[in-house]
Amino acid sequence: MPFLVSLFFGFAPMFLFAWFVYWLDRFEKEPRFLLGVVFTWGVIFAAGGAFLLNTLAGIGVFMFTGSEYAAEFSTGTIVAPIVEETLKGVAVLAVLLVFRREFDSVLDGIIYAGIAALGFAATENTHYIYNLGYLEGGWEGLWSLVFVRVFVVGWQHPFYTAFTGIGLGIARMNRNWAVKISAPLAGLGTAILAHALHNTLANTNEVLCVLGSLMDWGGWSFMFLFIVWMIIHEQNLLKKHLAEEVQLGRLTSREYYTAISLLKQSAARTLALFTSRGAATRRFYQVCGELAHKKEQSLKLGDESGNSRIIRELRGELSSLTNRVET
Repeated sequence: MPFLVSLFFGFAPMFLFAWFVYWLDRFEKEPRFLLGVVFTWGVIFAAGGAFLLNTLAGIGVFMFTGSEYAAEFSTGTIVAPIVEETLKGVAVLAVLLVFRREFDSVLDGIIYAGIAALGFAATENTHYIYNLGYLEGGWEGLWSLVFVRVFVVGWQHPFYTAFTGIGLGIARMNRNWAVKISAPLAGLGTAILAHALHNTLANTNEVLCVLGSLMDWGGWSFMFLFIVWMIIHEQNLLKKHLAEEVQLGRLTSREYYTAISLLKQSAARTLALFTSRGAATRRFYQVCGELAHKKEQSLKLGDESGNSRIIRELRGELSSLTNRVET
C-alpha cells in the first residue's frame, strides 16, 4: 500500500502538470503521441539512466576519497545536473531531428522539454516519496515528501529543462550555423547551472535551502511570464500570416478573427464539442496555427524541409475545412 500511494503521488500530479503544459500551447498544439513518447522517455530512460550513472559516479568518488559526504555532495551538485539535464534534453533533440515538422518554435521546445522533464520527475518523485519518505520516516515521512516534491519543488525539472528547449527552439528557427550549435549548448549549460545551483543550496543548510526555494519560485514565475510572451508572439504570427489567407479567399473574416483570438477560439472549440463539427473545428484551428508557422519558417529559412509543399498542403486542407467549423 505505501508503494502504491507513493506511485500515485509521484505520477498523478505530474500528469496534471503535463496537461497544464499541453494546455498552454494554445494556437498550434503538438501531437499527443509525441508528447507521450517524450514523457515516457523521461519516466524510463532519462530517470533510469540518471539513477545508474549517478550511482556509479557516487561509488567512484567514494572509492577515491573514502568520504561518504564527498560522494553525496559531488554527485548532487556536479554529476546529477549534468547527467539528468543531458538525458532529458536528448528527448527534445530527438524530436527536432526526427520529427522536424512538429518542432516549429521556441515555445514548442519548451513544451517538449517540460513534458520530458515531468516524466523524469514522476519517477524521481516516486523514488523519493517511498524510499526517503516512507522507508525512513513511515507515513509521516511519506506525506512530508509528497508536500515537498509536489508543492515545494514540483516545477523544478520542467524549469531547468525548459532552457534546453529554448536553445533548441532558437536553433530551429535560425540559418546561422554558429547559432545552431551555440544556442543548444547555451541552453543545456543554463539548465545544468540552474539545476546545480538548486542542488547546492538544498544540500548545504536550512537557510540556504529556503533561499533556494525562493529562487526556484522566482525562476518559475519568470519562465511562466516568458511562456505567456511566447504565446502572444504566436498570436501575432497568426495575425500576420492568416491575413493573407483572408485576402486569397481561403478564410472568411469571421474565421480569421476567431482563429487569432484565444478567447474566441477556445469558445468555438468548446461549442463544437456539442455538435458534429467537433473534429473538423479542432483540425481547422490546428491547421491555421501550422500554416502560420510554416509561412514564418519559409520567410526565415526558405524551403528547408519542404516548406513550400507543406504550405500548399495546409492551404488545401484549410480550404476544405472552411465554412464547416464553429466560429
